[in-house]
Amino acid sequence: MDTVSSQALLIRQRTHLSASCSSHDSCSKFFSSTRPPRHAGRTRCQQQNQEAENGSRRMRQKFEKYPDGPTQMDTPIAAYGHKRDIIPGKAFESVAFDSQDHVRGPSSWPPKADLYLVRTDGMSCARETVRASGCLSFSCPSTQQHLLVWKTKPSCVMVLKKLGDELMPDFHAVVEYLGLEQGMQVVVEPHEHAKMAHKEWDFVDTFTEEEKARLAVYIDFVVCVGGDGVILHASYLFKRAIPPVISFNMGSLGFLTNHHFRSMQDDLKEVIFGSESLEQCAIDGSMRGVHITLRMRLFCEVFRDGKPIPGQQYEVLNEVVVDRGANPYLTKIECYEQGRLITKVQADGLMLATPTGSTAYSVAAGGSMVHPNVPAILFTPICAHSLSFRPVILPDYAELDLKIPDDARCPAWVCFDGKQRQELLKGDHVRVRMSPNPVPTINKADQTTDWFESLDRCFGWNERVEQKPLAPADQSKAVSAETHNGSG
Repeated sequence: MDTVSSQALLIRQRTHLSASCSSHDSCSKFFSSTRPPRHAGRTRCQQQNQEAENGSRRMRQKFEKYPDGPTQMDTPIAAYGHKRDIIPGKAFESVAFDSQDHVRGPSSWPPKADLYLVRTDGMSCARETVRASGCLSFSCPSTQQHLLVWKTKPSCVMVLKKLGDELMPDFHAVVEYLGLEQGMQVVVEPHEHAKMAHKEWDFVDTFTEEEKARLAVYIDFVVCVGGDGVILHASYLFKRAIPPVISFNMGSLGFLTNHHFRSMQDDLKEVIFGSESLEQCAIDGSMRGVHITLRMRLFCEVFRDGKPIPGQQYEVLNEVVVDRGANPYLTKIECYEQGRLITKVQADGLMLATPTGSTAYSVAAGGSMVHPNVPAILFTPICAHSLSFRPVILPDYAELDLKIPDDARCPAWVCFDGKQRQELLKGDHVRVRMSPNPVPTINKADQTTDWFESLDRCFGWNERVEQKPLAPADQSKAVSAETHNGSG
């Protein structure tokens, strides 16, 4: 379409608009509403004439820019104002073009921007995979599956057991196997070492209170004989970094202890030399590995007058709990995340739990059960006086402050993994964040298999009498009913 014919088309359109306005006796009735008109002081005819003139000017500019016709994004109707005043078949009789002829396609689009996807833990960064096409993907299916592989054979091991003397024979059996048959240096706690003086085992040693802080420098791995409490004790014994832990189920529940004592020697041999079932993961064709779970811990600090109290820093494997103690009133706790108030708790208490602790006190208080490889902090109220206060799961990078406000009716109490219970005065607060020091526990099978096995063994998770299949007669009736409902 040339410029002359396009201008003629625009003139016909303008004439049509003017004619539609001249048929009205008065244009003022179109502005009878209380809302002020868009063009105050103008009649509807004047408006449409002006809009047609503006449309003519815009259309001329488009045809000068695109002499071959309008582009895909051009909408000729929009240039003439009101769609209701345009009569298809009359106003645009001569406009006939195929919009597909002007689609340029992706080959003419601008190139996609380059980008990085960076994974950060607040201290270091690592890139995820960004393909050449710009599509995002994880660098591997999961970043939470780990194998323990020794570069050199371990030579120093610590053996812990639960309190009491009932497991003393089993404890001695572990010490003897590691010291005599595997030739390792065995370290035990001072009170256990005193009970073993008559054994005259020169491969057994202990440590002093001053040496406790440096145990992680010397110990290759830890053997726990007992239940979950022994693992918690190992976490408490190693204030910061802790060596890999293998635990044998000799306690009452043993959710974290998937190794059975009857296979003690075979399991310890796999820890030292690697599992034969993981030969494909061997390094240099010699040392194999074992599956290991890095169990997240929480680092907790108690503050008073805005300053951390010396010696009040704790590594927590299960949970930190703030509760009302023996006070008759509900505890009041202000909860902050990165300095921002997120809620005020009025309840018997509040706990922050790790995924490992999700199957302990937290699940008893109505919290979710979370796999230990999921990086998260569980925010679980204890008997909240609210119908809408539900447990939530926060990302592991959350930094939380639990503060006892000055207007609280009473102080509160805090404990860390059930230990170090102490009073929180008004104005005190506990800061909780993810610890950089996990507890590495050695798996019997693998991370997920062990977890579901513990759910089944300890909790009887989802146990129910299985629904019986329909009897042949009932099945025929059911099919007939379905057929009848379908035909209806």
